[in-house]
Amino acid sequence: MHFARMRRAAMLMVAIFGYTAVSLAQQTVTGTVTDKKGDPLPGVTVSVKGSKVATSTNNNGVYTLNNVAADAVLKFSGAGITGKEITVSGKSPVNAELETSVGNMNEVVVVGYGTRKIKDLTGSVASISEKDFNKGVIATPEQLLQGRTAGVTVLPASGEPGAGISINIRGSSSIRASNNPLFVVDGVPLDGGGTSGGLDFGAGSSSARNPLAFLNPNDIENMTILKDASAAAIYGSRGANGVVLITTKKGRSKQGLQFGVSTSASKAASKYDLLSAEDFVVGIKGIGGNVDAVDKGAITNWQDQIFQTGIAQNYNLSQGGVIGKTVYRISGGYNVQEGIIRNSKLERLTGRINLSQKFLKDKIKVDVSLTGSNIKNQYAPISDNAGYQGSLVGAAIRFNPTYPIFNADGSYYDPQDGNRNPSAMLAYLDDRDNVNKYLGNISASYEFVKGLTYKATFGFENSSSLRKSFADPRLKAYNGKFGLRGLDVSNEVSTGGNVNGRGVHQTNDLSSTLVEHTLTYDAKLGNKSELNVIGGYAYQKFTSEVNNDFRWGVRTPGVLIKDINAFTQKFPIFGDTSQSELQSYFGRVNYSYDNRYYITGTVRVDGSSKFGSGNKYGTFPAAAFKWKIMNEAFVGSGFKNFFNDLSLRINYGITGNQEFPPNASQAIAQRQFNGGRNPLQAANPNLKWEQTTTTGIGLDFAFFKGRLKGTVDYFNRSTENLIFLAEYAQPAAVNFRWLNLPGKVINNGLELGLDLQVIRPNNGSFAWDVSYNMTFLKNTVKDFGQNVVNTGAISGNGLSGAYAQTIKNGFPLFSFNVPKFLRFDGNGLALYADGGNNQLLGSALPTFTAGLTNNFTFHNWNASLFMNAVTGFYVYNNTANALFLAGTYKTGTNVTYSVLNSPENPLNSGSVSSRFLEKGDFLRLSNASIGYTFLMKNKSFVKTLNVSASGQNLFLLTNYSGLDPEVNTNKELNGVPSRGIDYTAFPMARTVTIGVNIGF
Repeated sequence: MHFARMRRAAMLMVAIFGYTAVSLAQQTVTGTVTDKKGDPLPGVTVSVKGSKVATSTNNNGVYTLNNVAADAVLKFSGAGITGKEITVSGKSPVNAELETSVGNMNEVVVVGYGTRKIKDLTGSVASISEKDFNKGVIATPEQLLQGRTAGVTVLPASGEPGAGISINIRGSSSIRASNNPLFVVDGVPLDGGGTSGGLDFGAGSSSARNPLAFLNPNDIENMTILKDASAAAIYGSRGANGVVLITTKKGRSKQGLQFGVSTSASKAASKYDLLSAEDFVVGIKGIGGNVDAVDKGAITNWQDQIFQTGIAQNYNLSQGGVIGKTVYRISGGYNVQEGIIRNSKLERLTGRINLSQKFLKDKIKVDVSLTGSNIKNQYAPISDNAGYQGSLVGAAIRFNPTYPIFNADGSYYDPQDGNRNPSAMLAYLDDRDNVNKYLGNISASYEFVKGLTYKATFGFENSSSLRKSFADPRLKAYNGKFGLRGLDVSNEVSTGGNVNGRGVHQTNDLSSTLVEHTLTYDAKLGNKSELNVIGGYAYQKFTSEVNNDFRWGVRTPGVLIKDINAFTQKFPIFGDTSQSELQSYFGRVNYSYDNRYYITGTVRVDGSSKFGSGNKYGTFPAAAFKWKIMNEAFVGSGFKNFFNDLSLRINYGITGNQEFPPNASQAIAQRQFNGGRNPLQAANPNLKWEQTTTTGIGLDFAFFKGRLKGTVDYFNRSTENLIFLAEYAQPAAVNFRWLNLPGKVINNGLELGLDLQVIRPNNGSFAWDVSYNMTFLKNTVKDFGQNVVNTGAISGNGLSGAYAQTIKNGFPLFSFNVPKFLRFDGNGLALYADGGNNQLLGSALPTFTAGLTNNFTFHNWNASLFMNAVTGFYVYNNTANALFLAGTYKTGTNVTYSVLNSPENPLNSGSVSSRFLEKGDFLRLSNASIGYTFLMKNKSFVKTLNVSASGQNLFLLTNYSGLDPEVNTNKELNGVPSRGIDYTAFPMARTVTIGVNIGF
């Protein structure tokens, strides 16, 4: 009995322990799935390996699995992510941090007054995240996306730090208004105006500054491009040229303190192939020149005197995190970039705060974004439109290589022929500015009931700049003659016994304020329908004030004090003040049914003070439809096994353009300093909104379990009511009048974007991703009648009033209209077709652009190569037209070896012709980078450590004879912009960067 009782007790204990063991082995596992940035990933499948137990993460990335064995392996999988396996090991929660592949369909992107998942987008929208940005010396934000997106071209004015830009989304469509897109930073539409003075005081005007230079690229997390009207129409009259939405980095959990530092070295990627001193003298003899008059015995490379190795340093510090219901990120940055030409530099100090706070059980949310920056520019004396005296690059090209730098007494050598010593220009011209800019956005939202939210936003933008320019009286033959508002000023810095010197102050103050009210409603209608509705009101006011103070006459002869008050004579302070207002009502509806059909309808009504009473308001509607073919019942399993996504998009919309000066519809007279008034502009109360109608069709697709994804888009943009400033033939009561020209500018094209995972990673091993984009574009002016608009002013000796571009019916914008050069005859004189009459010979607008990115990872290593190509466009080499002629060489100025070997007769006229018109096609290795991420111990003080090296503009393949075909010197004529003209521009740099990023 005793034994039997013991046996029963033992069996009972085994049963109890066995049951307990089974109970302990089966558990409930929860967790959160996020991307590498800490953002939740909804829709990720979480399954128990080897079983049918599975679930999906919710909108917050959270999942729950029941009856999971202690030693089970969880599999995380889904579209747009790199799969991962984690052993439970008896623990809960089990969190997963996953790599998201390019084009993650669940990724949320900003689309203007809201966000949408990529899979729900109906319009043509491109989103570029931080991992896809260009690397290296990135002075301004648009350089982050240059070449990375189909349909978007970024053309810098030059290689100068902070130089102006031309950004076109799906082509250029306006003749006189702006062709740049609207930039919106954290919900605040930027003014986009100039940030520094550039007045011409007789030495030529300087290029416009980049309006985005105040932003620290390191603060930017994402840039979203709204390409078509269905996406951009929510911005109405400001979305005609597309919209670029810039989202800055916000605080995240476990972000901590981040510090980054980089150092770069830049050199001129190319220099002009100028004659050496020896070859210069031999060549002068060969063409019968006066050697004794031009040979001064020195050996000087003047390009070496103006070029330098530009060193750049970049420091960034940020702290972010989550404390209760407060999400914050504070950052500061310091960047100093020397240009590859001496006396050129950009120095920027930035600070930024992003703060989000929730109250009252998360019903109230307050967001604050504040940016402050100080930018100091130093300008080398390089001009867009001056003659040989106005440009440092032009002076260095043409200056005689046998001239010495200094005289025997240490003063700068002066040939006494009007040409200026480049070294003296650098020493005696001082040009700097100081720009302070502030951008802020404060918003508060309240959720009345679930899905219904009201949001109020106040935004502001303010910039103030002071540009100080001084010319030393020791600078010889620096002319400064000009007429202004009824007064003639004849001032020369120094000539003969006149040693005036010069001081100029230019102040430029810009500001805008924004007030917005929006109401958003999100709801699920049954099990299959989802609805998103937004309605709103916006009011934005813009003000601008520009003043100029011009003085001369140093108090002590020959001595310059760099103080505007140190001069004895002054011109009356003059400038302009303007103000404009924009009032808007807008609404958008997004509706989806059964994850198959998506419809978006948008309308915006804008009222602008720039128009007359009868045309103040414009209405801009848009609609888009998306059909996810893959989710239809009739699609078979075989088709679904091949395709991961197949969606058709159709869109239509109208946007406007009012980006031209205020008071354009009103009569304007200018007060003269002699007491009179000068009527400048006639009234036109019938001036209409410039209007762009866009239609498009697109296809989104994914193959091979998401390894190959892509989009194809066809678009047609038609712009009419072309706004233009017409000049009256003189004499007339007024000079100008704003009007709407007849005709249309048509842009149609085809875009392709592809993302391919060539090799997927396996436990951190080698991976290879490829991204490719290309765009075909055709631009045509139609129904323009007999109107002809000329632009593209050409500079050079004897070329006053010459131009090279014409806008004409049946041809693209920026078409070159010049005589067709055939050859030189036996006497070395130029022969032209059709008796030397002008012919339209190609446009500056490219017909094809492409970008190719290869990304590689191997364990802790990563590398990237980015190449871009542009074809089908022409560049006018105004530098060669003005300086590289046999005739100029014979007079004792330097030229290239191609001129020395040319059959051209020195008596040949260097007139405007296709002789200087060249194809600009190029292929560039724009960006290459390599980096290594160190694995840190869990309790290490340093949490993350990454080192990297990158190169920019590493090689260029082109037949263009100038330094770089990607150039756009401002050669406007009567206010009509030009494009694709190269005139003694600041050259492009080749740059190598080394950087370190540390997280604590």
